[in-house]
Amino acid sequence: MLLFLRKAELLEASNGKVIRSVSLTMPFPSVVRLSSFVRIPYKKIILSRKNILRRDGHRCQYCGRGDVPLTLDHIHPRSKGGEDSWENLVAACVKCNNKKGDGTPEEAGMPLLRIPMKPNHVTFLRHFVGNLDDRWKPYLFMH
Repeated sequence: MLLFLRKAELLEASNGKVIRSVSLTMPFPSVVRLSSFVRIPYKKIILSRKNILRRDGHRCQYCGRGDVPLTLDHIHPRSKGGEDSWENLVAACVKCNNKKGDGTPEEAGMPLLRIPMKPNHVTFLRHFVGNLDDRWKPYLFMH
């Protein structure tokens, strides 16, 4: 509809797919550019168990396993002043969480596979979309 109303420009079409009407045939869009943009207020990504697991790819951040039940682990334990934050919470399997106990990864000799960070919307877009069409990558800054 946006293409028909000339509110968007076709940048990439889906291979071989078209949209037909009685009097018009147009390529099925894969990537479009809006002619004008209405800014939507920024929405914060909520710190939640589900979002931590999503950010960490549903894998333990100590051993890398994704085939076992996961918990959340405070990198710097709450008993030692650690807080609930994107930078201090990671997904961990029960075995690793118990092994680490009430210590830091350094004290337990269990380095993190990657440093936890606050995610941005593109991170979650990747999870929402699933497999990305290769034609989208230059436009999403995800390559």
